[in-house]
Amino acid sequence: MVAPLAPAADASGLGAPEKATPPPAAARLRAQLRAGSRTPALVRALVSGAWVCCAALLLAGCSEMAVLSPAGEVGAQEKSVIVFACVLMLLVVVPVIVLTLVFAWRYRESNQKAVYAPDWSHSTTVELVAWTIPTLVVIALAVRVWTSSFQLDPARPLVSSAEPIRVEAIALDWKWLFIYPDQNVAVLNELAMPVGVPVSFHITSDTVMNSFYIPQLGGQVYAMAGMQTRLNLVADRPGVYDGMSSQFSGEGFSGMRFQAIGMSQDAFGQWLHKVRQSPVALHRADYERLAVPTAPGAGHPTEYFSSVQPQLFADIMGKYAPAVHPAALSALETATGAQASHAGGSASRHAGEMAHP
Repeated sequence: MVAPLAPAADASGLGAPEKATPPPAAARLRAQLRAGSRTPALVRALVSGAWVCCAALLLAGCSEMAVLSPAGEVGAQEKSVIVFACVLMLLVVVPVIVLTLVFAWRYRESNQKAVYAPDWSHSTTVELVAWTIPTLVVIALAVRVWTSSFQLDPARPLVSSAEPIRVEAIALDWKWLFIYPDQNVAVLNELAMPVGVPVSFHITSDTVMNSFYIPQLGGQVYAMAGMQTRLNLVADRPGVYDGMSSQFSGEGFSGMRFQAIGMSQDAFGQWLHKVRQSPVALHRADYERLAVPTAPGAGHPTEYFSSVQPQLFADIMGKYAPAVHPAALSALETATGAQASHAGGSASRHAGEMAHP
């Protein structure tokens, strides 16, 4: 009787190879992926809705978007630049987000109809789209930002038939002092401006660096000790607009706010009359009292001064930069005025652009 033959051994003499079993970790990962691909649509929709609700809650504090509600020519110009830049960038961002979701859905594991092309590496069409669109976006942004940087130069005078009002703004701890040298009055934490009349600000600081900012009117310029910066703004309609320092300057920074009031010419005359009725004049001693830091967390009340000591603004700058006080400061202002006149000529040529971006 012939015994049955034993299974033939392979060349190595080790017998028939056994089927390899995947590592337990890899098996668990595949099981999790399969389970994820079968997640009910309702669950995915609820998760997406939760993310949307979270985003809405984070934006709930932005109920008053002052920058996007301009009340002056400069603010309107700045808004147009912001909107233009956002829309242009969304031309790239939105398609990328949409295509990311489309690709993730189309090439999911459970979709057997999707084309599987692991060796794909190049497409001239994709390359053209991927490089041409961003290049055009960058060029358009560069042109707009370049031209707007000159048109919205803070020191550039605004085109107007009305004579600008000059205001000297001084940053203190933690308050703002506004001197009207032509009217010979001063006000603490309140700024009045006639509607349609440009205001030429000369800004400095008698403390650390601050930043003068009225979001609805536009512009944001630093206030620095011993230096004078320039800003030109105009209010197009009556209203009360919040002003602030947007540069952190110490423990009382949160209370460093003021009100900018746009009013008619008649109302501005009445306001000047009210300020001139104040029994207090702004002399050096009164100014030293104002320069004392306000208690943190307590905003300083509005104060009116019926007259102002001559050259007070120059005296404050001279504390930190004696070389520019007072004769050199006058020469500096003369040179600045000449530059402003030259810019005003250019501004007249571009009046249409400034009015209609």
